[in-house]
Amino acid sequence: EWLWFPYVAFGKVTLMHGNPGDGKTFASLKIASQCTRGEALPGNVKLPPINIMYQTAEDGLGDTVKPRLRATNADTDKVFTIDDGGKPITLTDPRLEKAIKTVGAKLLIMDPIQAFVGAGVDINRANEVRAVLTPLCEMAQRNKCAVILIGHLNKARGLVSICRGIGSMDFTATVRSVLIVGRYKDDPSIRIIVHDKSSLAPEGDSIAFRLDGETSSFEWLDGYENVTADDILIASRG
Repeated sequence: EWLWFPYVAFGKVTLMHGNPGDGKTFASLKIASQCTRGEALPGNVKLPPINIMYQTAEDGLGDTVKPRLRATNADTDKVFTIDDGGKPITLTDPRLEKAIKTVGAKLLIMDPIQAFVGAGVDINRANEVRAVLTPLCEMAQRNKCAVILIGHLNKARGLVSICRGIGSMDFTATVRSVLIVGRYKDDPSIRIIVHDKSSLAPEGDSIAFRLDGETSSFEWLDGYENVTADDILIASRG
């Protein structure tokens, strides 16, 4: 069952990563917004509106996230977050599943992933990464909830795209789908989502959008289906 075929599946974990400022958070919020309205995502069929859980450790909910959701026409009554009460949420936190069940959320977005691995977890150690990701994958499956983890790219230029994620390769190995967001090499004002890994279906075409950071306007674009990961990694900063 798919939230967005073939990019994001219900009951599975997707990793969306990119360099700071390249639009991955905006893209995730646009996806969330359309899901709250039951609007079809690019190339997808129309689905009923769903409730969203959105956890962020980087942006203020009131002064940044909510205005962005409103700018993308979200039904903010369908977007929920957990007040952690001073005790940070982690990927294995039972409060996540409790909240998902309480509000009936079908999409959970966590931004950025490194803020939710938990104190003492070394994101560069495969065994420690696997220990926190596996329970999250199991929780997603139990609740048929799609999960999108937002991450940063590492600084190691020259590596193949699948090796550019921050931390251990077990992040990309454990999730079922990997999306890279970056700037188009011939026009940095255009951002591209490249499907870099797909374990459940053939990889989808690349998808473009234009983002105006000053006005928070967002527009999906046609005609960039064949842009590669190399094309955007060359253009993106970081």
